[in-house]
Amino acid sequence: MPNNIPELSVAELLMAIARSLVDLPEDVSLNQVSSETGTLLRLKVHSTDVGKVIGKQGRTARSIRTLLGAISVKYNHRYSLEIVEDVDSSAMDRN
Repeated sequence: MPNNIPELSVAELLMAIARSLVDLPEDVSLNQVSSETGTLLRLKVHSTDVGKVIGKQGRTARSIRTLLGAISVKYNHRYSLEIVEDVDSSAMDRN
């Protein structure tokens, strides 16, 4: 039976997951840093959405990292996730 599910890149998958979790999906961005040993995926979300991506006691972030671990095994390439808070410039002006 042929696979009718379109294949996504790891970055597209991570962006789709993150955008579905947050209130401000337009503020989600991803930066990839590749090396010989693996790829670091830096997920940047709005400061008000960081908690939604991390989840209670880090469960959501841990689940995303588990998915990346499974993908790493399948493709024999290590993927790691770093969640970065996007600093809101208007909040900086108030301080």
